[in-house]
Amino acid sequence: MNESMIVGLLLGSLAAMVPIVLTSVGAVVSERAGVVNIGYEGILMLSAFFGTIIAEIAHSGWIGILGGAFVGMLIGAIHGVLTVYLKGDHVIPGIGINLLGYGAVAFGIRAYWGTAGQHQVPNYAQIKPLWMDAFGNSLSPMVIITFIVTILVWWMLFKTPLGLRIRSVGENPEAADALGINVELYRFGAVLFASALAGAAGAYLSVDWLGTVTKQIAAGRGFIALANMVFSGWNPLVALLGGFLFGFFDNLAIWIQNNPWMAGTVPWQFIATLPYVVTLVVVAGIIGRARPPKWDGKPYKRE
Repeated sequence: MNESMIVGLLLGSLAAMVPIVLTSVGAVVSERAGVVNIGYEGILMLSAFFGTIIAEIAHSGWIGILGGAFVGMLIGAIHGVLTVYLKGDHVIPGIGINLLGYGAVAFGIRAYWGTAGQHQVPNYAQIKPLWMDAFGNSLSPMVIITFIVTILVWWMLFKTPLGLRIRSVGENPEAADALGINVELYRFGAVLFASALAGAAGAYLSVDWLGTVTKQIAAGRGFIALANMVFSGWNPLVALLGGFLFGFFDNLAIWIQNNPWMAGTVPWQFIATLPYVVTLVVVAGIIGRARPPKWDGKPYKRE
């Protein structure tokens, strides 16, 4: 293995970690505030689809990322109204979002672009790499943004009064309410923020990393992000490390598939299962030891 291959594997792993980390960090904020959302898979799907449409109309991948974040926020608003204000179950809306995402995108690709299950994003609608070497290895600016966002969210959660309020409505909303904190407002805001990050992650899949929209573009990354959130102990910085681990195995199959001498030795289909196998192992290893916020997933009703 030469130096260019090692660099390619590392940069590819960084690229693969972006959607997982952004979604995980958003989920940390949402669950720290006490709201569970398992619908990130659907948000990734829908934001990848609509983010691409917006990017092509605006001729800008960055506008596509913002559009994906806006789409994610709209979906999060629906989830927030159902769970925070209407006091509904936290899991069922997420299932509906996931089903909607896969169904709507599969139909939308054919209806909007007239292709069967896949659309190649034109270059003018993609984000240009921050750096590229002679071998085609590149670094996306979204990698740098992901590091910055993760550090800022960690600082906000654990070093600012805003973060203390967010954590308080997830740990003890009754006490927070008694202190004059608007529990519903903070919970709803946390859901919007989490969904916006997941929306940006979904648009990144299509207008940056993969450069295409497919009817299965999320490929389980929303669920892997949830596993990474639990693995991190609801800590954004640990989620960054976990995201790189999952991203490494996610990228490894692609890397082996693109290196024939490796593909002939190790079937890439076997390697492609590794992110999901690692997810199962990690979740099995932390069952019984992970401690979520006390009011995570519980609607709060003022007495």
